[in-house]
Amino acid sequence: MEPPALQVREVASRRDLKRFLALPWTVYRGNPHWVPPLLREDRKTLTPGRHPFWEHSERALFLACRDGQPVGRIAAIEDRAFVEYHREPTGYFGYFECLEDPPAARALFRAAEGWLRSRGLEKMIGPLNPSTNGTCGFLLEGYDSPPRFMMPYTLPYYHDLMAECGLEKARDLLAYRIPVPREMNPRLEKIAAVLTRRGLSVRNIRMDDFDNELKLVREIYNSAWAKNWGFVPISEAEIEAMARELKPLVVPELVYFAEYREKPVGFYLVLPDYNQAIRKMNGRMTPLGIIRFLLARRKIDAVRLMMAGIEDEYQKKGLDGLLYLESARTTRDLGYVDSEISWLLEDNLLVIRAAEMMGGTLYKKYRIYQKSLSGS
Repeated sequence: MEPPALQVREVASRRDLKRFLALPWTVYRGNPHWVPPLLREDRKTLTPGRHPFWEHSERALFLACRDGQPVGRIAAIEDRAFVEYHREPTGYFGYFECLEDPPAARALFRAAEGWLRSRGLEKMIGPLNPSTNGTCGFLLEGYDSPPRFMMPYTLPYYHDLMAECGLEKARDLLAYRIPVPREMNPRLEKIAAVLTRRGLSVRNIRMDDFDNELKLVREIYNSAWAKNWGFVPISEAEIEAMARELKPLVVPELVYFAEYREKPVGFYLVLPDYNQAIRKMNGRMTPLGIIRFLLARRKIDAVRLMMAGIEDEYQKKGLDGLLYLESARTTRDLGYVDSEISWLLEDNLLVIRAAEMMGGTLYKKYRIYQKSLSGS
């Protein structure tokens, strides 16, 4: 029996966007580890004019249907900031979700690749949602537990679909689990004492000056990550948007600046694992969903170190240990029992060694794929 006819079309209506956003509920139906995204947030992120990423980017969304029923989706993204920063004609694919349907996946990638090539781009990397400053990668190892806040959960067969579509590995991203220690590491305490005598100190974020504090995060992050694979500087408009989104979620005791003689030179942005509460909302910010979130928020028992940076001049001086020590003390005192550092590039050996020194265990991997668009 022939399968139902396949159709791929660009999303051009509110109805199609609604179906595009709703598809994950079909793909992950019955999966106990998947955390439904907040539909309102995904819609805002994908809407030009509502998110500052689109000030320097453009996108096309494609939806694959069989017999009128959505079976797959993909976004093709041109990020001019990436092209200018890396001097590479490279575009992204993102927001990929698909049933185990290789013809549908191939058709989606043909559509995305055609759109990217039409804009003069010669290479494609992804999934980036919508960039490396967002959620990225397909889960490669660690399918037996839910993702932490702002990390993805995808299905094992996605890697087979990537092979079917001619994509190959670009980079792996790593997540380390670190149980919150009940007792602090004496070695780290000795290092911290030495650093303190040398003029280094750690303080918490000043919530009464939140916007300017986030600008400090931007300056340090853009400096510290400048040479990393896939990095794109965060713009002022993007950090302002991040400030608005994160302010209600920030626990001030979990955000740290490292200072040298009162000059900020490093930071840790640690957030509770809000996925433990978001999964109760089933993607919808209804009054009942918000009540469920607020009730579940009180029971969150883990945190995620989601952004960190140390200026180049102060790296390899033990400053990461000082920041970790303060973070570990606070998370313990606040009653958290588990933490995750994510994500780390597989070739960022300095940060990987630091995570291992802190007692971290590699427990999840994510993969970024790439494909040349020349002659395809």
